[in-house]
Amino acid sequence: MKGSRALLKMLEDRDVETMFGYPGGAVIPIYDEIRDSSIRHVLVRHEQCAAHAADGYARASGKTGVCLSTSGPGATNMVTGIATAYADSIPMLALTGQVGSKVLGSEAFQEVDAYSLMMSVTKHNFRVTDVKRLPHAINEAWKIAQSGRPGPVHVDLPVDQINAQIDEELLYQEFGIKEPTEDVSGLADAVALIKSSVKPVIMAGGGVIAADASEELVRFAELISAPVVTPMMGIGSIPTQHPLNMGPLGMHGRICAKEAFTEADLVIAVGTKFSDRTYSPHTAPGMKCGVIQIDIDGTQFGKSNRTSVNLKCDAKKALQMLIDAVGNTAVHDSWARTAKGYKERRNVDFNYFTHPIIPQKVMWELNKFIDNDTIITTDVGQNQMWAMHFLDIKRPRQFLSSGSFGTMGFGLPAAIGAKAARPDCKVATVVGDGGLQMVIQELATSVAEDLPVVIVLLNNGWLGMVKQWQKLFWDKRYSETLLEDDPDFVQIAKAYKAEGITVERAGEVQDALKFAFDCGKTCIVDIHVDPEEDILPMLPPDPSIPPIEGRCAY
Repeated sequence: MKGSRALLKMLEDRDVETMFGYPGGAVIPIYDEIRDSSIRHVLVRHEQCAAHAADGYARASGKTGVCLSTSGPGATNMVTGIATAYADSIPMLALTGQVGSKVLGSEAFQEVDAYSLMMSVTKHNFRVTDVKRLPHAINEAWKIAQSGRPGPVHVDLPVDQINAQIDEELLYQEFGIKEPTEDVSGLADAVALIKSSVKPVIMAGGGVIAADASEELVRFAELISAPVVTPMMGIGSIPTQHPLNMGPLGMHGRICAKEAFTEADLVIAVGTKFSDRTYSPHTAPGMKCGVIQIDIDGTQFGKSNRTSVNLKCDAKKALQMLIDAVGNTAVHDSWARTAKGYKERRNVDFNYFTHPIIPQKVMWELNKFIDNDTIITTDVGQNQMWAMHFLDIKRPRQFLSSGSFGTMGFGLPAAIGAKAARPDCKVATVVGDGGLQMVIQELATSVAEDLPVVIVLLNNGWLGMVKQWQKLFWDKRYSETLLEDDPDFVQIAKAYKAEGITVERAGEVQDALKFAFDCGKTCIVDIHVDPEEDILPMLPPDPSIPPIEGRCAY
């Protein structure tokens, strides 16, 4: 059996149904085998988008995403997409072709040291310089991507090795990996802190979703009557409309989430890393506030810069242990009512018929189309923050966004990956005109592969988030943020055999979205929004500058 066939066979045996890639000389043997494989290959139009689509596939399904590129520029093009997955702890198998093993290091055509290149953006790396080691690389890579804190693993495949013959029996060898050790010795101390606290707040991050622990999170929050705040990656871990959900916390989070969090005398952090965008001098509680931190990755402990009780284990297991240990002895109903008051006081109805259209109105209308069978991806920038703030997310794996790496261009290819993973779901992506133009060629992928998505384009003619910073902190010295002469996005959509519709009045938004969701094709809804509408509130990076709440103190 050729190494290329062995590779596909091992992926098939691991129930891989879809992979995303772009062919080239070093991977032609693999593509020749794909013709006869049960695995569906989705041909993207840029290798970065192969990684983003595999990422979206993984986020939507909970499975490991698989992407493939050729050597050299194919591998370098995938780096940003792999780094995006690494920053958000998304399981991925990234396969790159490589020049023949005998010419490695000789500056061969399309040669780059992908093994070294990927080190800082992956959990682990393999290079197969002997085809007999291919089963070891794939077996371990698959397990490492999913174990502990998930993440991408890279396998570099020299072309002579995937062309070489391998004994099929070698494919069934078992290779073990070292699983992360658990340490729950702090459980009793954690329970004591919960019982003695008056104002506990739960901060639920992406680790809750990765561990499939949303049900346990909600049960635990309800058991102790604790408000819940979420970083970007935790959105969906508790339904938006749940009474205890205070909403997103951070630089562009909700004021009510900040109010509850800063008043807390105990923070129970579950699967979250206290990033600078979430946890800052503006949001940090008083120094007497205790911290319980739950994480499968021990390197995350201590990032709150205060003494914490740590539970090093899977979020699902830790929450269930706390539920069992706490029982009904730590109910904080009075505090929950206080936090609910913060939320009600900050509630704003954005059904505004202004001209130009404000993005909040678009989100208000988009909510009418979101049910349990809808998946939303976002790009990065103001569009992402509008979606984070206002969309009614009902379940985990429904809101997919580049949280830690902030990668513009993520939204469309991630939506394509999500649609491939969940063809039964409606999939929409909220994007800006800057990010969309970084990956607009993927309209061809969406159309050709019959993976229809709705593209909700908040078109303000600017790189809006950078413009907002220039406006607020740089005396309106706008430099290279105006997107002059933006194209006609509807005509571009139609050139790709997709649909498109332009919206310039608030009263047209609902009908345009209905058309897009009903047409059965990829559709750009090009909504011209107010370029002066900033995403507020905003917590400035300089702690000496007070929060900017804006005209609506939500």
